[in-house]
Amino acid sequence: MATPHATWAPTPWTEAMAKRPSFDYAAHVDSRHRAAFRGPLLDWFARVRRPMPWRAEDEHGRRDPYRVWLSEIMLQQTRVDQATPYFQRFTTAFPTVEALAAADLDDVLKQWEGLGYYSRARNLHRAAKVVVAEHGGRVPDTEAAISALPGIGPYTAAAVLSLAYGVPLAVLDGNVIRVLTRVFALGDDVKRSPVTKALRRLANELLPADHPSAFNEAVMELGATVCTPAAPRCLVCTLRDVCASLAEGDPTRYPVATKKKPVPHYDIAVGVVYDEQSRVLIQKRPEDAMLGGLWEFPGGKREPDEALEATCVRELREELGIDVEVTEPVARIDHAYSHFKITMYAFRCQLVRGTPEGREGQPLRWVAVSALGDYAFPRANRRLIETLQAQLRNPTLF
Repeated sequence: MATPHATWAPTPWTEAMAKRPSFDYAAHVDSRHRAAFRGPLLDWFARVRRPMPWRAEDEHGRRDPYRVWLSEIMLQQTRVDQATPYFQRFTTAFPTVEALAAADLDDVLKQWEGLGYYSRARNLHRAAKVVVAEHGGRVPDTEAAISALPGIGPYTAAAVLSLAYGVPLAVLDGNVIRVLTRVFALGDDVKRSPVTKALRRLANELLPADHPSAFNEAVMELGATVCTPAAPRCLVCTLRDVCASLAEGDPTRYPVATKKKPVPHYDIAVGVVYDEQSRVLIQKRPEDAMLGGLWEFPGGKREPDEALEATCVRELREELGIDVEVTEPVARIDHAYSHFKITMYAFRCQLVRGTPEGREGQPLRWVAVSALGDYAFPRANRRLIETLQAQLRNPTLF
């Protein structure tokens, strides 16, 4: 049974903590805190643990480090329910790290298509090559070695090592931060680097060395399913008796974070340029750019007071060295990225003069509309393709 909140009264030491420039939360944790936090949490997790494909174990109770690593990369910025079908599709296509390393990047991006944050896929592919070339195909089991892989930060390193190898390292993601700041009523700005480091030390202080995997997953599971951002289910929370923010009366005050800046919005105009064989022109984005390695319809950002059709003409001239005539609008698509939003306006265009050549030498292709599904596109472009293919099937409806 959970230790009653009053017996370990967290409020006084959180007030003292706020005055410390080092934010040394872990120094105020003793055996009572560890027992009151760990016991109820691990008991609860054993009862409600959700089945997930990356949690599968072999006959010795061990997990496949490659599948754990892949799941952790996919779950960055993505919910479990969204990531699960992608994980299953991806592991079917690339069942081992060797298969992923040997794959063409275009094939990897195609399997990742729709999941977003494509730098994750590019780094995963690069890292797989390193694992095969330098580690004999075995995902590294030390913090130094795994942290040296592309795309591996402190959270991912701790997650893979603890879940796959039982290394006693605590994870610190948004769910864990929310649970810790609420249980201990930590009112410091979690966006500040010293606070993040202090929370990681606190998580490691609470972590049981003999059950790092279960503990890490339990805290994350609690944050994802019970201690949720807007409507925490405090009445059924296994830590309700020791939660300082619940005792204060308003858990949603935590975590404290700097307010986000307003999200900018941009109008984008793209051209759907057809040739004599009714194929459309697409180009590949540079590998080092946002959405690098994906294909797209050429176009770009609207300038102030510029007509959208003029944006389309100008961008195609600047990007491809061609002159086009806009004949009709095709689609308007709203889409949100992590740090900005766009409205993409697509126009059917006729090539007037010039031979398309990609700026910076990126590849170009003329592709039948029906074959566009063979290429990996960002989500907004994919929605445009769906419109084009619907028009192809039912031209009288448009």
